[in-house]
Amino acid sequence: MRHATIKDVAKRAGVSLKTVSRVINREASVREDTREKVERAIEALGYRPNLSARSLRAAHSYAIGLVYDNPNAHYVISMQNGVLSACRERGFGLQIHPCDSSSPHLAEELCALVRRSRLAGLVLAPPMSEQPQLIATLKAQDIPFVRILAAREDPCDGSPCVWVDDRDAAYAITEHLIQLGHTRIGFLWGEPHHRSSPERYQGYADALKDYGIALNKRLILPGRYAFDDGFRGARKLLALKEPPTAIFGSNDEIAAGVLAAARSAGLDVPWDLSIAGFEDNPFSKQAWPALTTARQSTAEIGRHAALRLMAELQQDGSVPDTANEGFVPELVVRGSTAPPRKG
Repeated sequence: MRHATIKDVAKRAGVSLKTVSRVINREASVREDTREKVERAIEALGYRPNLSARSLRAAHSYAIGLVYDNPNAHYVISMQNGVLSACRERGFGLQIHPCDSSSPHLAEELCALVRRSRLAGLVLAPPMSEQPQLIATLKAQDIPFVRILAAREDPCDGSPCVWVDDRDAAYAITEHLIQLGHTRIGFLWGEPHHRSSPERYQGYADALKDYGIALNKRLILPGRYAFDDGFRGARKLLALKEPPTAIFGSNDEIAAGVLAAARSAGLDVPWDLSIAGFEDNPFSKQAWPALTTARQSTAEIGRHAALRLMAELQQDGSVPDTANEGFVPELVVRGSTAPPRKG
């Protein structure tokens, strides 16, 4: 069975080829009743535009790139799904590009990627989105981009972004532990070159300060966003003469490592040790007990970042709700946290 063509769509809808093209390209000049008629014809025929041919015919590309360097598989997949949903909604193609954020040739690599793949622009996930030199190079090369940042508010620096308030979410987690009665609360860092790590630490430190609890540096350990770092870090904290009664891992993988370390030490979670994570990965609900965490809408963050980029590419008002937007992860209390055991 042959695939439907744009001519088939035009014939079924009773409009010109140019009108069908305008509907596919989301141009604002098309009347709503005409748009609906063309969209019904597209759906009935199962028509799918050829993005490569479309880009070659047009003055700009209809594909964008998602650039990331993150060891957290759940984060990456959720981000991809969010960006992809926006691409499907707006008729764009998507190219996924994992990379090494520490590479000294990263800027050249991304510029070459855009030229080679004829990408219209890039969605930059952390930590690439937080590298000033990379941002400056992309601007100098006139490559459109949108950054996903950890920040308490819109940086208002002239570059489009979606920002995530990790600090306030980490504050809420620490406050929850304090209100349960914990005063010795351990903190395990993620990668320091991800801005989310110091933001989450700042929320932890600010909550302790606001509740009059002295910051104990022996309860704070460096690490990465990884299960093994959570396990090793927890073992070190639990070996202290005065171990913590609660541990806050900077993400759920770290928290899962803490849970494994607690189990190996014969501790009863949450009564001997409360554990909290961050991001609400699937295994945070599957663990026993399920992890208290901060629910981060990663897919929606990715979707909005893609729409924000498309708004930069289509300065005709055809892409709605595309201003810089902030997200605050939401505290989710589960069975891994409880008041400390008395005595």
